[in-house]
Amino acid sequence: MVREIQDEIIRIKKEKGICILAHSYQAHEIMEIADYTGDSFQLSLAGKEAREDTVLMCGVHFMAETVKLLSPQKKVLLVHPEAGCPMADQVGPEFVEHFREQNPGYTVVCYINTTAALKTACDVCVTSTAVKIVNNIENENILFLPDGNLGDYVSRQVRGKNIRLFQGGCPIHAAVRAEDVAAARKAPQRAGAGPSRVRPRRGGHGRLCGIDLRIMDYARKSDAREFIIGTENSIAEHLSYELPDKEFYALSKKMLCPNMKLTTLMDVYKVLQGQGGLEIDMDPDTMVRAKRCIDEMVRLGK
Repeated sequence: MVREIQDEIIRIKKEKGICILAHSYQAHEIMEIADYTGDSFQLSLAGKEAREDTVLMCGVHFMAETVKLLSPQKKVLLVHPEAGCPMADQVGPEFVEHFREQNPGYTVVCYINTTAALKTACDVCVTSTAVKIVNNIENENILFLPDGNLGDYVSRQVRGKNIRLFQGGCPIHAAVRAEDVAAARKAPQRAGAGPSRVRPRRGGHGRLCGIDLRIMDYARKSDAREFIIGTENSIAEHLSYELPDKEFYALSKKMLCPNMKLTTLMDVYKVLQGQGGLEIDMDPDTMVRAKRCIDEMVRLGK
């Protein structure tokens, strides 16, 4: 039945000229029918380059917004309307405006996992190149938001900057404790890999600290046979399919994003048939102002 639905989805998307984007935290059966997979900014670039005029985002709301910002002429649909991001909703433009009033002269840096509304109030956006981008900012005074864990990681890699952090972050990654890491590592020969979004005292337990794409690449190239994956559990699942001769263990059963898991294969099928989904629509002023900080990221990242 799953294979039949997948075949029908592939047939319909080709017939209607629709591009499907799937974030790496989606279920494997969704990844298999996607035209492009990866992280949020990588997907927005893929959506921009795709020849199709309609793009389906299997992910969360801010990701679909970023696709629309880079492809304003395209129809962008979020497959599940209720798929949001708690971290993206933690801070709004009002906070930035108030901060600037109290602290003039700061450059405001926002992680890509933020709403378009917040991006309108920020100076530059960052993704996996956060360290490089912050290094290239001329101003020494920086406010980094919303992810305090990623901001702390950046502040420890960058010298000569006064970086103030907003104490937000991903509640799923934040739920993992040091004892979870210790318990997972009891089995010998397991290589740890965790994202820079985990808290510093836990991120330091892994052999690699980086974004999900780096974690996956590390697993492909490593000679180790067993791995503890310290990010959303979908990454361990995808790697187990791709590298069946290696063993992948989830760091914790807590590492499940409920918003990512809202999207199902049947949701994709129904949206392709014109049922459900949420079309992303923003006023022109918001789009121009939000895209400005993404353009600045590209400029600073060369």
